[in-house]
Amino acid sequence: MSALAARMVASRLFWPVVMLLVLFTINVIAFPGFFTVSIRDGNLYGSLIDILRNGAPTLIVAVGMTLVIATRGIDLSVGAVCAISGAVACSILLGSPDPSNPATVAVAIATALVISLVLGLWNGLLIAVVGIQPIIATLILMTAGRGIAMLITEGQILTVDSPPFKALGSGFWGGIPIAVIIAAVIFAVAAVLTRRTALGMLIESVGINPEASRQAGVRARGLLFAVYTFSAFCAGIAGLILTANTTAADANSTGLFIELDAILAVVIGGTSLAGGRYSLAGTLIGALVIQTLVTTVYTVGIPPIATMVFKAAVVTAVCLLQSPTTNDALASFRRRLAARAGKAPVTS
Repeated sequence: MSALAARMVASRLFWPVVMLLVLFTINVIAFPGFFTVSIRDGNLYGSLIDILRNGAPTLIVAVGMTLVIATRGIDLSVGAVCAISGAVACSILLGSPDPSNPATVAVAIATALVISLVLGLWNGLLIAVVGIQPIIATLILMTAGRGIAMLITEGQILTVDSPPFKALGSGFWGGIPIAVIIAAVIFAVAAVLTRRTALGMLIESVGINPEASRQAGVRARGLLFAVYTFSAFCAGIAGLILTANTTAADANSTGLFIELDAILAVVIGGTSLAGGRYSLAGTLIGALVIQTLVTTVYTVGIPPIATMVFKAAVVTAVCLLQSPTTNDALASFRRRLAARAGKAPVTS
């Protein structure tokens, strides 16, 4: 095995990319036109476009989740924040005399995002100041958030008729789905802020060793506030896209289980739940794997009742391939191949 091939296999992105290619292959076999992208009325359509558009909310939430997990935390409240964000926006639109007015839509979106930021600050307060463990602190909002959304909607499904708002979920700009553009912008901003500045290194240092970071002068409390607020902000945007896609706010189903998909996307992408080093590129691939799995279920004809089992099987396979035991076994296999070829001795 060449040095280049060895480095590729050792990369955290290797197995997620392989799994994504396998899923693409399965879809192409079941549906030969899977990679076909057509242009209708100046907009792009096709299975790949659907994967990108439908996977945009998961990617947006997963970007925020990546930074939270990098600090050795977790955010289980993102699904509830999605529901609250959508409920706030729809309630404002329904209470206005002209829901289709762009100014009204802008106010509804801005209000929903501000409330999302407040919810993120609440999580940061409980974790960074009060000292509650992240899983418990965000579980509180996860539980209460659905109830808050129910209070906002008064237990009803709020259906709105607002083309400008609907465009967030199903509209196009320049032929590209608006949801995909929003996800790309958030991903790019997060990547630039964390990889082109010292912010990413500080986040990793807090996740690796909080006490050593504190002694080195890193303001861990401020970083925790920032990542949990950003995570809630991402969840608020995702909630608006999900709500706009259905043109209805449902406190029970909006963002349901999206926190699990986001965590899976982060883990599949190679980021450790133990904190420290993270990979936004890996999160992007993980989100694509999750959404392609959903598409594969329908393409192959797997019964909907078995969808979760199929998803669990694929995620388990990727995680096993990324495990240290598997990596050690592959390294040992490479050493033996090199030894047989007379290039290197076998070492234990």
